[in-house]
Amino acid sequence: MSDDEKNELARVADEYLAAHPVWAPLDDADGIRLEAERLPEGVRRFLVASRGAEDAVIVVANLPLDENLVPTPPSWQVAEKEGAAIREELVLLLIGSVLGDPFGWVNQQNGRLVHDVCPSKGHENSLTSASSQQQLTLHTEDVFHSCRGDYVALMCLRNPDVVGTTVALVESVDIAEPMRQVLHQDRFRFFPDDSHNVVPQHTAENPSALEERPHEVASVLFGPEETPYLRIDADFTSPVPGDAEAERAMNQAVDQLAVAAERVVLSPGEAVFIDNYRAVHGRDTFTPRYDGTDRWLKRTSLVRDLRRTYVRTKSRSRLLG
Repeated sequence: MSDDEKNELARVADEYLAAHPVWAPLDDADGIRLEAERLPEGVRRFLVASRGAEDAVIVVANLPLDENLVPTPPSWQVAEKEGAAIREELVLLLIGSVLGDPFGWVNQQNGRLVHDVCPSKGHENSLTSASSQQQLTLHTEDVFHSCRGDYVALMCLRNPDVVGTTVALVESVDIAEPMRQVLHQDRFRFFPDDSHNVVPQHTAENPSALEERPHEVASVLFGPEETPYLRIDADFTSPVPGDAEAERAMNQAVDQLAVAAERVVLSPGEAVFIDNYRAVHGRDTFTPRYDGTDRWLKRTSLVRDLRRTYVRTKSRSRLLG
């Protein structure tokens, strides 16, 4: 974005917040979508063109960021309680609304529409965004759910350690035809990840607990055979029990995606929109300081057709559960 576009976006955000002193994005999502029509024309045209081309990774830079940004919160719970960086949440929602409709999860970060991604003490080695010393392997966001987002949106507020987001595109791997056919078949189980408040909780000491979670059975590859979409998470996807061929195919896909992965390093004021059907993403490890200067992102998920979620929730709600 140019500086003029940045200032125009900042003005739209500030006027909206002045007119809405209570920050309730879940209730006001339709109004925020309407405000997105006021964004600079060049920005809207860029995003609409990227959506139409199905670009797997879309980056928008030079977004407005508070010059007096508060310290990185020690957890998403603290960020929620203090209303930390709500202007930045609004900026992400305004930009993201051009690509799709934001939605959230009843059992994730208290049903918030925008999540805080920051390291938390005691979670360094967890398989969640609160971790730091545990690498987050390449994965489809919310792999377990048929109404998972079309895009994962991440806006960087702070990244002093230049922590990379790893991304791999499905078209970057050349899976042998026999294995590809297996991946197109409903021979895989997809489980909720640990960021969702589901039971039973699985741990390194009790990995079998994952098997007891509700899950879907479907294929890893789906859609057009020549240009397929992808659904996989090595930590929360497994073949149907006893299917050795499916296990080999999945392991091959995981290995090839890891080799093809590239790093997207976000700087403050940059946002990336990752196509959740055509790409998988992860995160590098880093050593947190817990002094208010650690990496801090805002995150939301976007769906192109919000009515897909209504069918699953049996109500007109932006929250899935």
